[in-house]
Amino acid sequence: MQSIYDFTLEELKEKLKPSFRAKQVYNWLYKKYASSFEEMKNLPKDLIEELKQNYTIDVMQIIKKEKSIDGSIKYLFRLYDGVTVEAVLLLMKKKKIAEDGTIERSEKYTVCISSQVGCKVGCSFCLTAKGGFVRNLTVGEYIAQIVNIKRDNEIPENKSLNIVYMGMGEPLDNYNNFVKAVKIFSELDGLAISRRRQTVSTSGISTKIEKLGKEDLGIQLAISLHAVDDELRSELIPMNKAYNIKTIIDAVRKFPIDTRKKVMFEYLVIKDKNDDIKSADNLVKLLNGINAKVNLIYFNPYPGTTYQRPESKDMVKFQEYLLSKGLLCTIRESKGLDISAACGQLKEKEANGST
Repeated sequence: MQSIYDFTLEELKEKLKPSFRAKQVYNWLYKKYASSFEEMKNLPKDLIEELKQNYTIDVMQIIKKEKSIDGSIKYLFRLYDGVTVEAVLLLMKKKKIAEDGTIERSEKYTVCISSQVGCKVGCSFCLTAKGGFVRNLTVGEYIAQIVNIKRDNEIPENKSLNIVYMGMGEPLDNYNNFVKAVKIFSELDGLAISRRRQTVSTSGISTKIEKLGKEDLGIQLAISLHAVDDELRSELIPMNKAYNIKTIIDAVRKFPIDTRKKVMFEYLVIKDKNDDIKSADNLVKLLNGINAKVNLIYFNPYPGTTYQRPESKDMVKFQEYLLSKGLLCTIRESKGLDISAACGQLKEKEANGST
C-alpha cells in the first residue's frame, strides 16, 4: 500500500475529488501531524474510507531513541519490511528566557535524516558501511522521518528547522526520491521547510552533482571530502576511484549556489591520517577560487574501528592555518558523545541486542 507522504500537493489534488480535500489532508499530515486518517475530522466518512483503503500513514515506527545531555536525540525507526534506519534531532540553540519570563529566543533545531537502508559507498570510517546496502528509502520514508520527530517532540507546525541529508546512505544514489522529498518538504501548505534550509551531503558522485545543479532546486551543497589526495581518499572512500577529487571539484564549480551561501566541505579529521599542516595547505590550494566553507569534524570512534579521534590541539592548529589563508573554517561541535552518535551505531546496537 502506498504512503500518503509520497505525494506532492498537486499530485494529491489529482487523486482526491474535489481537489480542495488535498489541502485539508496536507493540513492534517503536516500541521497537525495526524497519525491516522480517522483523526481528520473535517473529511467526509467516504473519503476517509477511500484513504484507508488506498494509502497508509504508518510507514515507520520509533523503536528506540537515546537522548544526550546536550539535547540531541538519536532515533531508530523500523520500516514496513522490518529493516531499520536512523535519524537525529540536533538541538543547535537552546531556548532563552528573559528575567520577566518572556522568550528572547526559541530553540533552533536541525534534523539529520537517512536516504538508504545501508549504503553502497563503503567508507572505511563509517559503521553504516559494515552492514552493506539493502535498499533505497521511498519518498514517504524521507518525509516520515521529519514528521515523526516533530510529532514526538511536539515541535509546533510553524516552528522552522533545518534538514541535513547526512544520515545513513548516499542521497544522490537515491536521486529521484531525494529530489521529490526536497520538493515536498518545501510545500508551503505542508511542512514549509525552505529549500535554503535543506543541505545535501554527498560523498562525491560528480555526475549526479552536475545533474542536481541543473535542477537548480535552491538547496545547499556539502561535499564529504575528508582527504586532499586521491590515495588517502580512496582508502577512506573507495568510490573515489570512480569519482576522483578533480571530477568532484569540477562539478562543484558548476553548481549554482545562493550568493549568500557557501559550498560546505566536510573534512573528517582522523588522528595521524589527515590532521597535519601539509594537508591543511593542500586543502587551501584545492579549494582556491571556490566560495567555500570547511567544516572540520572530529572522528567519532565506534567499537571495532582502527581510526582514532584527533587531538583538540591539532584540530585548532588545522583550523587556524586555514583561517590564516582566508578560508572560512569551523570545527563542528561534537554532539551526542554520551549516546550512540556515530552513524549506524544505534542500528548496530539494536541488532546485537545491546541496551
